[in-house]
Amino acid sequence: MAFVLLVVVAVMLHLASTSAQPALGCKTQCGDVHIPYPFGIGIGTGCAIKGFEIICKSTANGIYKPFMFVQNVEVISISAPLGQVRVFNDISTYCYNTSSRAMVQNAWSLDFSRSPFRFSYVRNKLIVIGCNTLAYINNLGSTAKYTTACAAVCESPAALTNGSCVGAGCCQNDIPKGLRGYSFSFFDVYRKSNSTLFNPCGYAAMVEAETFSFISDFITTTRFNDTDDGRKPLVLDWVVGNATCEVARDMPSYACHSRNSMCVNSTNGQGYLCNCTDGYEGNPYLFDECRDVNECEKNSSICPKSATCHNTIGGYYCSCSAGRKFVMETKSCNPDITLIIGISIGVVVLVIIIFCIRVIFERRNLANIKKKYFQQHGGMLLFEKMKSDQGLSFTVFTEAELKQATNKFDESLILGHGGNGTVYKGIIKDITPVAIKRCALVDDRQKKEFGKEMLILSQINHKNIVKLLGCCLEVEVPMLVYEFIPKGTLFDLIHGKNHKQHLPFSSLLRIVNEAAEGLAFLHSYANPPILHGDVKTSNILLDENYMAKVSDFGASIIAPTDKAQFVTMVQGTCGYLDPEYMQTCCLTDKSDVYSFGVVLLEILTGEEPLKLEGPEVCRSLSSSFLLAMKGNNLDNMLDDQIKGHENMELIVGVADLARQCLEMCSENRPLMKEVSEELSRLRKLSRHPWIHHDIETDSFLGPIEIEQSSKYTEKDERMPINPNSFYLMR
Repeated sequence: MAFVLLVVVAVMLHLASTSAQPALGCKTQCGDVHIPYPFGIGIGTGCAIKGFEIICKSTANGIYKPFMFVQNVEVISISAPLGQVRVFNDISTYCYNTSSRAMVQNAWSLDFSRSPFRFSYVRNKLIVIGCNTLAYINNLGSTAKYTTACAAVCESPAALTNGSCVGAGCCQNDIPKGLRGYSFSFFDVYRKSNSTLFNPCGYAAMVEAETFSFISDFITTTRFNDTDDGRKPLVLDWVVGNATCEVARDMPSYACHSRNSMCVNSTNGQGYLCNCTDGYEGNPYLFDECRDVNECEKNSSICPKSATCHNTIGGYYCSCSAGRKFVMETKSCNPDITLIIGISIGVVVLVIIIFCIRVIFERRNLANIKKKYFQQHGGMLLFEKMKSDQGLSFTVFTEAELKQATNKFDESLILGHGGNGTVYKGIIKDITPVAIKRCALVDDRQKKEFGKEMLILSQINHKNIVKLLGCCLEVEVPMLVYEFIPKGTLFDLIHGKNHKQHLPFSSLLRIVNEAAEGLAFLHSYANPPILHGDVKTSNILLDENYMAKVSDFGASIIAPTDKAQFVTMVQGTCGYLDPEYMQTCCLTDKSDVYSFGVVLLEILTGEEPLKLEGPEVCRSLSSSFLLAMKGNNLDNMLDDQIKGHENMELIVGVADLARQCLEMCSENRPLMKEVSEELSRLRKLSRHPWIHHDIETDSFLGPIEIEQSSKYTEKDERMPINPNSFYLMR
């Protein structure tokens, strides 16, 4: 019993899978009309899907014509790809009977509500012709009785215009989407008896819009009703099922059988259609009937004359002659810019390669001689490049000379330690004091830092920037030799053991002005411009005349030409770092300006830039200062030694300059050159005769010599600074 059930189920599934294909021997022609599947001729012959049966009738003159089985209407043509069928539709009339003196209505109806057909709302129009004629459609199979109406009015035939159907003698209106059945009705109250003299009849029909053109003679004759035996073409949309594509694909009755077919949801109510995919044509309802279209043969102008058309499965492409490229947007063959650029780049690259090979060959002998030094010194190759390309000259010291100068690097001569090495004080040839920078570690990173600093400092010659005198290359790690700066750092001056002594503000102002001039030179006048990267009071050295010297270029870089250039690791000192630099990893000249703003705060407040104790909001000197400025509490931030001893106009000017330097957005900060100029202006302001002259400043600085030019130099003879507190490194 179970085996029988399995056989029955298998047979039913097979029948279901094959029921959507026509039987063998089915006719596909009735008269002059082609009958494509899913339509078919005959009832119960297996030639059509249910609801798509066509009856082929012989007329009185012996000509066969197709008629729809669901409604006895004559078929004009059937389109399987479009899902449309054109039929003849009867014209409804509303005429005046002279004998009975009454209006006689002959209204037609069509009902496809129980079939796969519906009226095309795109290609059909409701047409009403006559004078004072109002007709409307009753929607069959729907709760809404009336769907649309149209009124044609006129007083005389003279008011009519051929081809115009906008209300004068002819009215047209759209029909609603999804309409599957209708009947016509005329509104007899609207008719007037005087119009029946020249307009005995009114007409109404749903017709194919593109086949209808209004002729005014229809008003006074019955020609409209006589055309095609009182019929006009009508377009019907059809679907093969009431389900959507998503649901229908899983049903046994799914009709899109061709391998290159696709399912399309109907736009006129529920259901779906089958179409061949792009590049294919045929009947998508039959197995393998969607065949490739040879676009090249079908349309000889599909490619420009200068191109060759190539047919492909499901498409085509156009090829142009060598050196030209087909552009689909303009359908033309244009010069292949990519090929031209590629050839040009290839030639340039080839020339560069040949040149590089020649240079490498010529320098090979020299490289062999210096190979040992290149292996030992990461900065050696960079130094040779500076020397040969830029004509820079250095003193090359021997290891013996530097050992003699430092008493074999005696620890008592150490000036300071930094992250990159140790700095010693030395005496060259027993007369010239120098500072010798010696790396404590030997690795590629440290060597690269030496070469970097050597490149930067070798190009600088400014009174407010520490000067590089030479280097030593005979050791495992190169050593740099700088001028010796004896009076320590600005940090010692402000925060050192003698910081409690009264320090003239004018002296501090001069020192930071000189430091600003050195930084401005790096930013604006050095070629190429240089960014310091670690501006702070401990990197501002003081020479024997207490002139500022900017030092420590271990974090410096050449100003990038590309704004998108980033650093892989943020370098600098906490408390001085530009917040924007920390967020973007992009060091700019405005980053140095921000750090210099913190230096200005140190001379104003006497405090260090970062505190590890106290409330979190007060740990950052810059944050505390900006809050004080915002709340007009500058006095609370100032050093007690400045309050009451200095001109407040000058103090406010310096504080405002510091505030500008500490702007969060770098674009709002001044240039270092502008900072230097503003400090010079403020210093001149402090020296005006009507400004209070600080006696303590005179006693601290000693004699002051003022020149007629804009240059001004002060010599602090008795500054209580430890001469050995020199820091070249961080």
